[in-house]
Amino acid sequence: MNDSQLLRYSRHILLEEIGVEGQARLLAANALVIGAGGLGSPAALYLGSAGVGRITVVDPDRVDTTNLQRQIAHTLARVGSFKADSIATAIGQINPDVLVTAVTAKAEGQALQAWVQAADVVLDCTDNFQTRHAINKACVHHQKPLVSGAALRMDGQVSVFDSRQPLAPCYACLFPEEEAPEETQCATMGVFAPLVGIVGSMQAAEALKLLCGTGESLAGRLLMLDALHMRWSEIGTRRAPGCKVCGTRPGAH
Repeated sequence: MNDSQLLRYSRHILLEEIGVEGQARLLAANALVIGAGGLGSPAALYLGSAGVGRITVVDPDRVDTTNLQRQIAHTLARVGSFKADSIATAIGQINPDVLVTAVTAKAEGQALQAWVQAADVVLDCTDNFQTRHAINKACVHHQKPLVSGAALRMDGQVSVFDSRQPLAPCYACLFPEEEAPEETQCATMGVFAPLVGIVGSMQAAEALKLLCGTGESLAGRLLMLDALHMRWSEIGTRRAPGCKVCGTRPGAH
């Protein structure tokens, strides 16, 4: 690290749990953020401000005026721009040293496989089950830790799915693809503005811990937030032996 970086990241370096070594890991890391909306905005901004060296942001959508109520990376001036480009601009204004790749395409197929394979950590900030399951399958296949968040109305949840751990479940263990509920969107159901900030920030925290190799991740735990009454609840989770995605991997039985 040069003098400018030592100054910029001094508050991280002062932490015993991160220090110079941990910050150096962040600078060398590659994070994949899929979804540049309510969750992806705070998650990507915190990864960028913390000094994650390379960040790939994937989202095919454009900024709409209705997004500005909660998607804090975007501005009125960037309405009509691709969300991935908008987040890349926002990160650049905070930390120009971070290399941000904006991808304005859907997360699917061989492209998704390549992005996941190249990443050190994957953040699922999407809002539909089909994409979530595709991301999960790619992460299990390439053995990459997945930080998953969700928020709708006044309720949020966050967890880490790390199939490198023998007993840790994948996303499909908790939410089997064949049992996926009917899709609901904030456009029709609404979402409490700070809720996505809380969940997205927690996703960033979990991703940074994984990249630094510090602390205990949420693997094997699902945190749920009732923001109306501001109550957290936690349930323990385990790998499902019959899971069609990770059930045949070592440690599944």
